[in-house]
Amino acid sequence: MKEIVYTYSHLFNFAVVVFMKIGCSSKEAESAAKVLVSADLRGIDSHGVARLSGYIRLWDVHRVNSKPNIQIIHETPSTAVIDGDSGLGLVVAPFAMQVAIEKAKKVGTGWVSVQNSNHYGIAAAHAMMALEHDMVGISMTNASPLVVPTFSIQKMLGTNPICVAVPAGKQPPFVADLATTTAANGKLEILQRKNMNTPFGWVQDADGNASTDANILKKGGALLPLGGDREHGSHKGYALGAVVDIFSGLLSGANYAPWVPPFPAYVPLPEKQPGKGIGHFFGAMRVDAFRTVDDFKKDMDDWIEGFRNATPSPGNEKVLVPGDPEREMEAERLQHGIPLVPQVAEDLQKLAERFELTF
Repeated sequence: MKEIVYTYSHLFNFAVVVFMKIGCSSKEAESAAKVLVSADLRGIDSHGVARLSGYIRLWDVHRVNSKPNIQIIHETPSTAVIDGDSGLGLVVAPFAMQVAIEKAKKVGTGWVSVQNSNHYGIAAAHAMMALEHDMVGISMTNASPLVVPTFSIQKMLGTNPICVAVPAGKQPPFVADLATTTAANGKLEILQRKNMNTPFGWVQDADGNASTDANILKKGGALLPLGGDREHGSHKGYALGAVVDIFSGLLSGANYAPWVPPFPAYVPLPEKQPGKGIGHFFGAMRVDAFRTVDDFKKDMDDWIEGFRNATPSPGNEKVLVPGDPEREMEAERLQHGIPLVPQVAEDLQKLAERFELTF
């Protein structure tokens, strides 16, 4: 199964045109495409152009509004709640993060919760917006229920990612971007395309037994919280996922727990809808609201260098700092292109044919 390599600009421009074909303005189409293809650049292939057709299918069934009236429905000097009007999360989330940044510019920190949105891509794309303003960025979202709490066989939470991006000086920024599950659902999708099993600790079957079947979700199984089982700390992953759900869903008035809308358009919406759409949460903190930027960045460089120069364990070449693998992948793919498995390339070709485009 040979991968096909495309340039960043090729995939970005194609995504822009597809989003415009469903009615997005050129500005919002570019915003959505930037978030989407940033996932491919950073090596998070499960959340990149592989999902483009999924967003279009949501539009087909009227669960995505391509011309949303995104509004602030409640605010204080440092906080806001935003209604995304069922827009693409790829559009709503950057809008909301910018609101958080503008509030931080005025009062030191900005905190924004979002209701009535959709899947927003990779968390890092939004948190990293704060870096160019010498701010710490925070991004999280709830998601459809694929995850069982520790000791449960009922799926109650999503993969509920968290990202924290911290600026540095001479060193690249610290960017911790992680799902609160042992593995994100997208990794199962990649394994499915390759006909491979999962490692132990990723999933369980419908009866709560350990499994390595990458297709287990289609058979009533579930993803496991970060840690896998109680002995390895799954209660901590469960707690982190719950925090994301509360911040994203309950602070905003979005849906929460098992009632968060699913990403696949063919999966029916839950009968109970306690809120509106999917929820997100964003934060921006001005470094100089705490100490001088120069002093902070100097110490941040020292912190990063200390960890990177730590003695590696046997069999490992070096100690990584969060954000290193994605940054190295981005440099590699900008230079040599982004590889897509044939199934994804074929999927994009079908989109091209549908909208009378050339892929």
